[in-house]
Order: sequence, then C-alpha cells, then structure tokens
Amino acid sequence: MPQPAPAPPPELRQRTIALVGLMGVGKSSIGRRLARALDLPFFDADEEIERAAGRSVAEIFAERGETEFRDGERRVIARLLAGPPHVLATGGGAFVRPDTRAILKAGAVTVWLKADLPILARRVARKDTRPLLRGRDPLQVLTEQAEARYPAYAEADLTVDCGDGSHAAGVDAVLRALAAHVKAAA
Repeated sequence: MPQPAPAPPPELRQRTIALVGLMGVGKSSIGRRLARALDLPFFDADEEIERAAGRSVAEIFAERGETEFRDGERRVIARLLAGPPHVLATGGGAFVRPDTRAILKAGAVTVWLKADLPILARRVARKDTRPLLRGRDPLQVLTEQAEARYPAYAEADLTVDCGDGSHAAGVDAVLRALAAHVKAAA
C-alpha cells in the first residue's frame, strides 16, 4: 500500500502549477483536487475560454477553426498567469504551440500528466464533447496526437505518470514530484 503524500511544502503555493497532457489524462479532475490540497484557486483553461467567448469549445472549433481557438487560448492563459498563483488545467494542444508554451514555462511550474494511450482512449470514448474526436477512433486520434505532441510535452518541468489509478493517487504523484522539484531547486 503506497504511503500518503507528505504535506505540501508552502513553496508550492508561490507559483502557478500548470498541468499539460493529452485529453483524458485527468488535467481537470486532478487539477481540482490538487488545488484543494494546496489551498489554491483552480482554473480550467477550456472553461475560461468558453466564458470569455460566450460559447462552447466545440462551437468555437466549428465556427472559427482550431487556429483561432488556439489564439484565444493563448490570450486566456496569459491573462490567468498574470494573476495570483493557482492550479491551471490547460487544453491538450495548448503546450504544443511555441508561443503558449513559452508563456506557460515563464509563468508556471509545468507538469506533464501522462498515461498509456489505451487508458486515455477508454476514458475519452465516454463523452462526445471533444471536437477533435468527432467521428474518429479515439485510440487512433490519441496515437497521432502523442506522436505530434509528446516532444513539446517533454519540455514540461516535470513528468508524472498517472497510470490508471484514482485521481487521488494522481494528486499524490503530482505532489511528490512537485515537492522533489522544490527540494532540488533549493
């Protein structure tokens, strides 16, 4: 039985923590729980984009296309990073764009949440709200995205394998990685 994560060092509350990774890895679910564990606000970039645009991510993709969505995403992330420290769940493609990645790396500790593709495919197949999956095989889409996105994700400050465990286990893994990161930086 794994040991519970140690109490988070106070230094973890001094800088935004941005979660990156493929769809279905748990950026939002783990992010909400991580924010509670650290007593920090939580923001989901996709929800903030929807609020700013007054429409859903799927509608933005359909009406304006991915390029315009990514431009809006970069602006929203920059606005959020200008505020006080928080936990931020980014969209799966945010960290792939060099300009957005640079903003995130300058303003946050970036954490790549990773899990095996069949696990992610099973998770994302449960919902039909993801525009990049419409009418496509989830495993095929995720495999293509992994090939294209993993080199960018590898530039994150930390990589945490979330596997197929619970969200609580994912939070513990992230807290351990962050604590080790803070200790190494000290």
